Amino acid sequence: MALIVQKYGGSSVADAEAIKRVAQRIVAQKKAGYDVVVVVSAMGDSTDELLDLAEQVTPLPPGRELDMLLTSGERISMALVAMAIGSLGYEARSFTGSQAGVITTAAHGNAKIIDVTPGRIQEAVDEGAIAIVAGFQGVSEDSKDITTLGRGGSDTTAVALAAALNADACEIYSDVDGVFTADPRIVPSARRIPKVSYEEMLEMAASGSKILHLRCVEYARRYGIPLHVRSSFSQKPGTWVVSEVEESEGMEQPIISGVAHDRSEAKITVVGVPDQVGVAAKIFSSLAESEINVDMIVQNVSAASTARTDISFTLPAADGQNALTALKKVQDDIGFESLRYDDQIGKVSLIGAGMRSYPGVTSRLFDAIAAAGINIEMISTSEIRISVVVEQDAIDGAVAAAHTAFELDSDQVEAVVYGGTGR
Repeated sequence: MALIVQKYGGSSVADAEAIKRVAQRIVAQKKAGYDVVVVVSAMGDSTDELLDLAEQVTPLPPGRELDMLLTSGERISMALVAMAIGSLGYEARSFTGSQAGVITTAAHGNAKIIDVTPGRIQEAVDEGAIAIVAGFQGVSEDSKDITTLGRGGSDTTAVALAAALNADACEIYSDVDGVFTADPRIVPSARRIPKVSYEEMLEMAASGSKILHLRCVEYARRYGIPLHVRSSFSQKPGTWVVSEVEESEGMEQPIISGVAHDRSEAKITVVGVPDQVGVAAKIFSSLAESEINVDMIVQNVSAASTARTDISFTLPAADGQNALTALKKVQDDIGFESLRYDDQIGKVSLIGAGMRSYPGVTSRLFDAIAAAGINIEMISTSEIRISVVVEQDAIDGAVAAAHTAFELDSDQVEAVVYGGTGR
């Protein structure tokens, strides 16, 4: 019998009525002859509410206790979904992350999955029950403490379970009808993408697309798990995320798959850096030691009169102050003059495997952004992606201009955000 792992986001289980609707969808799959394992997020905005509550108690809650608090949201969801399924006449058993065998590192708040040993889940499925698993959480291999997996943790839980259980597919349910060519809040004419490769989806996720988290897609690609992105509010076909070979069979590769954007980045410029061997290494080593991920990097041409240059890079705005602190500690050793910080920027990315063999994509993008009167501050490329940094106020205009320039607009309004959050 085929096995499907389903994941439901917070908007899909936001209240009692939503939970009943999800239970009916789960039971429908069971009636169709599938074994079903379900991963659930916390209801609605309950995780944010728990964070606010913790901050009211203390501005710096201990990581261990914060994880104990936050994982309660998913436990509430799993129990309620199991109850709703039971009321429809089917057996459901709920499991916490640790009971499901999700083994993680000890990093509270952002643990990584080391292994999944789903013995109890497999036993429940073998006995005909529907297993309901709390997403976003696991148990530390070393300390045996409860841990959380960070942003997108429930998506990652679902894919990891699908891999461990050798599932036929992993369905990711949210409040939009699949992966679109752009954020429908910015571009109402965005089109649903029927099928997209892991490679392109990884670039979209890394470039700010919120529909799937980067770690989730990485896990799916590594283990060859087909992802089916759908809405729990409709019966529309959604988007399949599969291997590139499968995707290209019987269909022409589109030039551009979509336009993604990210408002959460900031830019740091290290001013007056000595143009000497090893200096850049010292700068980025100090950031690495603080566990700060750097995205785009630009180094100016060294001024002949001073033998100094400027190095600019982008990073998550949430890490901005930590990065400034780390750099100031090594300022005397490196000998740079000053630091400039700008958190009023954003990244707009054009993604498509077809651009490998299609000349003129870069010039067409730059022409479209220029025609919209928008200045480009930084540029970064990969084999299937072009990213530009613009002022934050110009993000929407740049996304819309790029979307239209590459003829991605739909004549019909396909993109509906049912729950309001996109997750």
